Amino acid sequence: MSTPTPPINARALKTPLLHDRRVQRVLLPLAVALVLLSAWQWLVVALELPPYVLPTPLQIMATLWTDAGMLSSALLVTLKITLLSFGMATVLGVLISFLFVQSRLIETALFPYAVLLQVTPVVAIAPLIIIWVKDPTLSLVMCATLVALFPIIANTTLGLRSVDADLQSYFRLNRATRLQTLVRLRIPSALPYFFGGLRISSGLALIGAVVAEFVAGTGGSATGLAYQILMAGYQLNIPRMFAALLLISVAGVGLFAAMAWLSRLALGSWHSSESSPD
Repeated sequence: MSTPTPPINARALKTPLLHDRRVQRVLLPLAVALVLLSAWQWLVVALELPPYVLPTPLQIMATLWTDAGMLSSALLVTLKITLLSFGMATVLGVLISFLFVQSRLIETALFPYAVLLQVTPVVAIAPLIIIWVKDPTLSLVMCATLVALFPIIANTTLGLRSVDADLQSYFRLNRATRLQTLVRLRIPSALPYFFGGLRISSGLALIGAVVAEFVAGTGGSATGLAYQILMAGYQLNIPRMFAALLLISVAGVGLFAAMAWLSRLALGSWHSSESSPD
């Protein structure tokens, strides 16, 4: 006797392209951007605003093309500082979180100082760091690291603490060592929090790099986008200023997207936050 064949769900076999969640994540923001840029272009042309007041999107794109060499080299300098500070903040943040999770007394004694780093404006301490540290690049990296450090400490520490109580009891019952508990229980439980911290910290590292460049205000061949913004403001070259701001924004979105991709790569096969059917 043959087994009846279950009915075929046509929607499961073929999902309309426009209803695909991944396509919507790309098309919907692009549609909004197109509407806003069109309104911007029309408004500037209709009001006959000069470029030194508000350039049109087309003028900004033309500046990106004509000043591509200068802006691209400045972008590389800013990205270098951003990536170095982001890497340093990640390493330091994870190590500090591992230290905090070993003892509540250590966390209680030291965590307020981590909060102090977060609430202290980088523009207030950047001049001191630039004076104390003679190397220009290292001083900028240190300033940006201070900005990007706290989210990794806070999120990773929270993740290492957010362990199921029954699993902790199971590990104690099996006489697991502190290192085994850390590697096999706490770190896997903390990974979603850690990657959430990376998404926040990547953008803060870029902000810290730009702010540090503003405070340093040094010229020369190895200058970042912040210096180009300053010079464009002095020269009333507003299209170049907007072009540099656009590059900073694109770099920030790219860093966030890279961290989101890394999170899906690490968690997509087992954690519900990245393996959702939607």
